[in-house]
Amino acid sequence: MKMKVLIIEDDVKISELLTEGFTASGYEVFHSPDGIDAQRKLQKPDRYDLIILDLMLPGISGFTLLKEVRKKASSRVPIIILSARPTADDRIAGLQEGADDYLVKPFSFPELLIRAQNLLRRQPRPNDTNFIEFEDLSIDLIKREVRRRGIRIELQIKEFSLLVFLLQNPGIVLSKTLLLRTIWGYDFVPQTNVVDVLVCRLRNKIDRDFEPRLIHTIRGLGYVCKKG
Repeated sequence: MKMKVLIIEDDVKISELLTEGFTASGYEVFHSPDGIDAQRKLQKPDRYDLIILDLMLPGISGFTLLKEVRKKASSRVPIIILSARPTADDRIAGLQEGADDYLVKPFSFPELLIRAQNLLRRQPRPNDTNFIEFEDLSIDLIKREVRRRGIRIELQIKEFSLLVFLLQNPGIVLSKTLLLRTIWGYDFVPQTNVVDVLVCRLRNKIDRDFEPRLIHTIRGLGYVCKKG
């Protein structure tokens, strides 16, 4: 499967150069000529493997787009700023807002391609078993970090284990008995409400300040992770 590159650039000659270069290098290329079109395409930024972003765009600025992407969930997508603004302040501002690299125009396409390849090699792929993603929620299993829309959420050990199990089985109703055996390692005790309490605590952290809700109760059956 080809890697997808979104080029956000209003200069026709530069966008054509980038499109031809990335296409010839085996990438699938998408293009936005202005900030408004880019904002629409970036509703789900992680559909792309790489974003090349100009700062001075008609409609909506590149800085605004950068901030919006980094507020979203899954915003680990690498972003390279390609700009005619050469000052150190501009480079620092771009990197502080979440860009992964900054290249000043005029530029060498081979250099840009090498920088892009280096970034992509460092990125976890969708089949990387160290990461779990569902909608705007992501889990780094190695760092034990949970983020929703890029906001880090602190979980206790049992809360983390429960969330991982739910996200590993999206759309599947998990019974209290199964959750007890998986999270605590013992059989279900009818009079205990330990599962309900843990789910309530987890839901308060994951769903209380976000939409849509992801953790749902299926009365009489158990719990499920799904959108809506």
